[in-house]
Amino acid sequence: MSLDERTRPRTLQLSTIGSRTPVQRDRAIDGLRALALLAVPTGHWLIGGFVRDPDTSLHNASPLSTFAPLAPITWVLQMLGIFFLVGGYASVQSFRRAAERGEPTGHWVRGRLARLLRPAVGVTAVWALLAPLLYVAGVPETTIHTAATLVVQPLWFVCVYAVVTVLTPYCMAANRRLGAWAAAPLVATIAIVDFLRYGPFADSIPYWVGLISLFPGWMFAYQLGVSWGEKRLGRRGAWLLLLGGAALFAVLLVVFHYPASMVGVPGQDRTNSHPPSLLVIALAAAQSGAAILLRDRIAALLQRPVLWAPVTAVNASAMTILCWHQTAMVAAALPASYLGAVHGLTTSPDFATWMLTRLPWLPLFAAILILIAQVTRRFELPWTGVTRTTRILAGGLAVGFSAFALYLL
Repeated sequence: MSLDERTRPRTLQLSTIGSRTPVQRDRAIDGLRALALLAVPTGHWLIGGFVRDPDTSLHNASPLSTFAPLAPITWVLQMLGIFFLVGGYASVQSFRRAAERGEPTGHWVRGRLARLLRPAVGVTAVWALLAPLLYVAGVPETTIHTAATLVVQPLWFVCVYAVVTVLTPYCMAANRRLGAWAAAPLVATIAIVDFLRYGPFADSIPYWVGLISLFPGWMFAYQLGVSWGEKRLGRRGAWLLLLGGAALFAVLLVVFHYPASMVGVPGQDRTNSHPPSLLVIALAAAQSGAAILLRDRIAALLQRPVLWAPVTAVNASAMTILCWHQTAMVAAALPASYLGAVHGLTTSPDFATWMLTRLPWLPLFAAILILIAQVTRRFELPWTGVTRTTRILAGGLAVGFSAFALYLL
């Protein structure tokens, strides 16, 4: 068989994917979404480790706790600002199409929420059944607790994204009135809360005040995406976001001594991400500006079938990747915990070279995730044929497991 004959099926398949893509499909938006989405498992797999205790049980550990120079990695891997940006953009387009079809706003909202919540209910319901089975099989209780907290960790995103999705019509109304400046009050809110939490009156401010930042912090990039989708945010605004965000980021780090890591670090009393601080806003602004400026180049690159095919695959299983990637890592580490100390997998991440031993495990995590997705991707599809009783049972299991895992956090 000649080389041409061996490569022809793959070439034809890639070409078919491209030809089946609607002309009006915004490939740049899909590409940015896929990039931001893949940053989530990459970040968790790269800077989230396990430590094996003498009784073979596993508990969480992070190399960021012992090796601070790794913090800049989180500046690259924290791409939720991009995810919310393209989410706002895509929601505007979807909302417009629904309005043109005469679809009521409530119906559109319910449809978007169902797409978000089905996979989250699926993973937590499955784990509600799996956890007791692991316990009966002799898996240490500490390991089960560790796995439970890891499974629910990414699901906070689903809750926040669901809320901002519901608020899409109001974001659009704010954009019609203020344009891209509709995001400014959100920035002001975060700045005020940060001042209260970390300023001269910090000792007298209750903890719950920080929670005020939760939704405005992540809605900032979503509101920018709405303005972008409504064509009220162009290249001039993008440059302002890029340069202004980068400058603010540097000032917050150098002058105001914000924590360098964009994710929580065990042992530190301050965190940038839960709830989001002004540093998260600065990074999201710079990322959003760069994304808008690079849109045309990204779209041109994704005209190539070899690049477009993986983007379509990732977007087709977006929520599955988000909900199940931690399970894939646990599935690799759990058997290894019975083999002793496995470098990069069950050894303490307390030295810089641990990262080098960790990297070879990432392809295994990805392969396990792909295998899991073959079964669990059905949770993303409409639950047609599923009885009301089964849905109620799944919801009850999901709530029960989530409550259990959150109690452990």
